[in-house]
Amino acid sequence: MAATTLPRRKTAAETIAILDALATQHPNAWTELAHTNAFELLVATILSAQSSDQRVNGVTPAFFARYPDARALAAATTAELEPQIVPTGFFRQKAKMLQGMAQLLLERHGGQVPAEMTALTALPGVGRKTANVVLGHTLGVPGLPVDLHVMRVANRLAIAQAATPEQVESQLCAVLPPARWTLASDTMILHGRRICRPRPLCPECVVVAQCPFAASMASPAPAKPKAAVTADARPPHKSPPARRPRPGTAAAPKAKRAARR
Repeated sequence: MAATTLPRRKTAAETIAILDALATQHPNAWTELAHTNAFELLVATILSAQSSDQRVNGVTPAFFARYPDARALAAATTAELEPQIVPTGFFRQKAKMLQGMAQLLLERHGGQVPAEMTALTALPGVGRKTANVVLGHTLGVPGLPVDLHVMRVANRLAIAQAATPEQVESQLCAVLPPARWTLASDTMILHGRRICRPRPLCPECVVVAQCPFAASMASPAPAKPKAAVTADARPPHKSPPARRPRPGTAAAPKAKRAARR
C-alpha cells in the first residue's frame, strides 16, 4: 500500500497569517468556561473533561459559592460533591479528582494554584492541556492548550502535522511568539466548534483558500478506467433451450403422423 503524501507544512509566516485571518472570524476569542480566578478555572477545566462548557457553566456558580477555595473543597466528601456535578458526566471520578487536587494544593502550595507546569500536572485530574488553560488565562504564563478542536484545525490547515497533542503544541509554539500561544489556542478551539467541525462548513471559512483539507474535499476522486471487453471475454453463445410440449399433450411419434396423412 502506498504511503499517504502529506501536504507541505505551512511556514511560520504562513501560520501567523492564517491565525490572524481566523482571529478576524472569531474576534475576542477566550475560554468560555466561567471563572473569576485561577482556582475556579482549574476546577471548571477538570469538570469540562468529556463534557461541554455550557454544562460546566450550568453547575459551577452554585459549586463555587459552596466551595470558594481549596480549603473548602478539600473538606468536602466525594458523597457531597458527586450530586452537584452529575450534569458534567463521570461525576464519581471527577469528585475524587477535585477532592485530591484541593488536598494537594493545601499540602504543597498553601492552597494557591501554582504557576508552573510541573507542579500543576502533579495534581490529580490535571494534564498538560488543563495546566496550559490555567497558566495562560489566569496566571500570566504563556501556554498553548491543545484539545481535539486544535488538533483537527491545525492538522487540516497544515500549520502542524502531528498525531499527538504534545507534538501539535511543540510545533505551534516553535513558530509563534509566546505572547500569542493562548490566543492561538482559543481561536482554533472556537473555529473547530463553529466552522471546522468533523463535518466542516468550508464555504464559511475565511482561510478555505489556504486549506489543503478543503482542497482535497473539493477535488473529485479520479474515475476508475473501464475494462475493455474483448472477444475472448464475451460469454460463449448458447442455443435457446428446446421447446417442451405443454402439460397434458404428448408429441405424436413421427410414424403415426405419417400414417394419418
